[in-house]
Amino acid sequence: MNTRTILKNKYYLYLTEFFAGMSVMAVELGASRLLAPYFSSSQIVWTIIIGTIMIAMALGNIWGGRRADKNPDPDRLYLRLLIAAVWIAAIPFAGKYIILGVSALLVLTISNSFLILAAFCSCMLVFVFPLFLLGTVTPSLAKYTVDSLSDNGKIVGTLGAFNTVGSILGTFLPTFVTIPAVGTSVTFLIFSGILLLLGIVYFLSSRTGRRACVVSAALFVVCSLAGRTGSFAFWEKDLVYEGESIYNYLQVRETDRSVILSTNVLFGVQSIMTKDDSLTGMYYDYALAAPLMAGVPEKNAAEILVLGMGTGTYAKQCIKYFDNATVEGVEIDRRITDLALKYFALPDSVQVTTYDGRAYLQASGRKYDVIMVDAYQDITIPFQMSSVEFFSLVRDHLKDDGIMVVNMNMKSDGEDGINSWLSNTITNVFEYAWTVDVPNATNRELFASRDAGAPDRLAEYTALSGDAALTRILTDVHSSLTACGSGGRVLTDDRAPVEVLGMHVIDQLIRDEIGYYRDLFRRQGIRGLLHAAG
Repeated sequence: MNTRTILKNKYYLYLTEFFAGMSVMAVELGASRLLAPYFSSSQIVWTIIIGTIMIAMALGNIWGGRRADKNPDPDRLYLRLLIAAVWIAAIPFAGKYIILGVSALLVLTISNSFLILAAFCSCMLVFVFPLFLLGTVTPSLAKYTVDSLSDNGKIVGTLGAFNTVGSILGTFLPTFVTIPAVGTSVTFLIFSGILLLLGIVYFLSSRTGRRACVVSAALFVVCSLAGRTGSFAFWEKDLVYEGESIYNYLQVRETDRSVILSTNVLFGVQSIMTKDDSLTGMYYDYALAAPLMAGVPEKNAAEILVLGMGTGTYAKQCIKYFDNATVEGVEIDRRITDLALKYFALPDSVQVTTYDGRAYLQASGRKYDVIMVDAYQDITIPFQMSSVEFFSLVRDHLKDDGIMVVNMNMKSDGEDGINSWLSNTITNVFEYAWTVDVPNATNRELFASRDAGAPDRLAEYTALSGDAALTRILTDVHSSLTACGSGGRVLTDDRAPVEVLGMHVIDQLIRDEIGYYRDLFRRQGIRGLLHAAG
């Protein structure tokens, strides 16, 4: 079959458009999963991904149209598909090193907007080139498929329809099928393989480009072997589990003292289990003041709800210290609950509902003595669980003397800080609210109630805890409680810029943590850093 015959086979060209559209969307969704373990999957990161990809596609459309007019040779288009296929296949292996290299460079040289700049530069380096090449497909195919002006509208419309249908499948398949089943790396390889096959079939049919096919296939095999089993956190040596769910990148790490769940390579601990069943030394311990403030010890039966269950750290602590309490949790990610049962000894007595926390409250008519709000999307609280409307819903599900405790995971000060916004929002709903900072951590716990006597009950029951370590913590909580004033900026369903506010806190944390090394790099360069490390 010669080149002229391939050009007349419009169904193959439509098939090319279909799979090109599918691959673009699959790479876009894969990009979000590749970046999420390092930069989160917040609206900010998604905006960067969409923006850079649209830049690449626009430039590809322009350049591809000009090249097709200048030299309407389909060999060039299918060669570009082979190059794009190899590049996409290399992303699982090379992408993480590029991301970490960009992050290391920027963290040493910039002081503001680290997440934005690091994510943008990573996207530009990793994803723009192959998507630029895929952007040349539509104008090139339009050149090859239009035979006359009498049917050009029909032909271009059909190409657009094939591209759109492919994009729809490319949206759903990675999210609901390939990423949960085989992971991000293999998802890249699957769609890379489709592009590779399109190019190879074309060149074999037209009896040209055999060397390009052989080289591309060999590189694809090399990239597949190198990238299929690579870890996002390749420097970690104590991982007992690493995987992905529909919502999260998940990592379980084990030390001599504890088992830890993280949903992000670079930031934080989401859940922890101490092997000797002792206190964690983290914010969970400070949140144990909430049942005392609600008078749980004197009740025949108490009910505690955890929104953002994780692996059940707080639930297990409540069961241990309050034997009259029934604890249930809501966790949106079923895979996390599975890990809780397998690695974190979550008791069967703790009922966990796989659902969004706010939606669960809207569907439930029960009231609780304590509601713990610990729901996070990577490094920021979901906007729908930070608003006046949400906290009003929590208040309505508390008993008259009930307590809401909120984990604010990024300590920030000033009227423009995220915690100030959250505190103001909560005090617009609850009559009384108090905060306490967790020592040696970035967490701040907020307790809210309609009952002014909550701190007095904490003082009354602290000595009865029966655990010396817990008594010290509860005593510290009581002595450090700071009442929240009302007024100020408020988060609503219509306006809750939690990602931007969280980004400012992360910038500050980075400045505080590595300020010494940044100054050393500016004064002495790489040699100074290496000398300090040695």
